[in-house]
Amino acid sequence: MPAGDIFLTCLSTSKVVSALREAKSQEVERIKAIVTYQYGPQAAKIFENARVKVEVSKSTGRIRKIFVDGELFGSIRASDGFILPSISGALKLIKALPPLSYQVVIEEDAAVFVAKGRSVFCKHIKGCDDRIKAGDEVIIVTERGELVAVGRAVVSCREMKQKSIGVCVKIRKGKKS
Repeated sequence: MPAGDIFLTCLSTSKVVSALREAKSQEVERIKAIVTYQYGPQAAKIFENARVKVEVSKSTGRIRKIFVDGELFGSIRASDGFILPSISGALKLIKALPPLSYQVVIEEDAAVFVAKGRSVFCKHIKGCDDRIKAGDEVIIVTERGELVAVGRAVVSCREMKQKSIGVCVKIRKGKKS
């Protein structure tokens, strides 16, 4: 059998593992509850009067990805059910939340590397939201307020400010990666 036939056979036997569809009202309420838990009640306003679609796993029926007005807002981490915001989701959160909420402010010099997906080191921190705990999903911005990346805090905000060495945020997605 020629290689092209094998490839076509694999394509025809592959299973669809998820499907994109309009979110049901109870799914939107669940998403709002999760985002409220993670970022506060102001974040739930993103989903009011918005067209929300979800990508659902065919095998488990669980929501995998959330789309708001045609843009990927984020995906849901299977291990704990937390929302992992995308770059466009982070932009929506910045607009909806009070200034510096769940944000880590970094030096302009480090922003170039962080935007490419590099980790944020404590020595490059200029400020952060005092509510940030280790494991929180955070938004990385420059001193001018420009979005750089999204990631997971490795340490709390207090530790970010006190430490001068080590990684404080592992980047999941940089703006230029």
